[in-house]
Amino acid sequence: MSDAKILVFAGSARERSLNKKLAAAGAAAVTRAGGAATLIDLANYPAPLYHGDEEAAHGLPENILILKQMIADHDGLMIATPEYNGFVPPLLVNTFSWVSRKSETGGPEDVLKSKHVAVMAASPGRLGGVRVVPRLRDCLCELGCVPVQGFVTVPAAGSAFTDDGNLAEETAQRGLDSLAARLVAAAG
Repeated sequence: MSDAKILVFAGSARERSLNKKLAAAGAAAVTRAGGAATLIDLANYPAPLYHGDEEAAHGLPENILILKQMIADHDGLMIATPEYNGFVPPLLVNTFSWVSRKSETGGPEDVLKSKHVAVMAASPGRLGGVRVVPRLRDCLCELGCVPVQGFVTVPAAGSAFTDDGNLAEETAQRGLDSLAARLVAAAG
């Protein structure tokens, strides 16, 4: 049993997001792997579009300070991301742009440095978000994160989940459980 605490979230604020479903399935997989999962919704932590003048005038938004503390309090991250034209969604870009900034009012700094992270993607299309995975991994590496080996993509995600929130396809569920186990082991 690991004591690894994993913060799990989706890069989508949509109420019925397929990636929120994947994040919930990932959180359950983390728990099965012996970790302690905290599932959050980035829609509950809104922040303005990052702008240096906004930061200079007002500092970091309160919701970003809360997110930074949550990230600091966890050993790893599990992120389920949609793919926007093959790229990282604006919500994640904006969140990481803010979270990577220093706070003039104190609080944890460099919260992403050496943070183990697992990347997943879901899409209603045939590719399952596979194009965004390397781009998000690159972004996370630039921020100092350490991605664990492998990733999970879920094509045809509109019909990929069972009523209890797991992945319907056994092979896909095993892949998710394996990714969660690698993250818990790396972060623990």
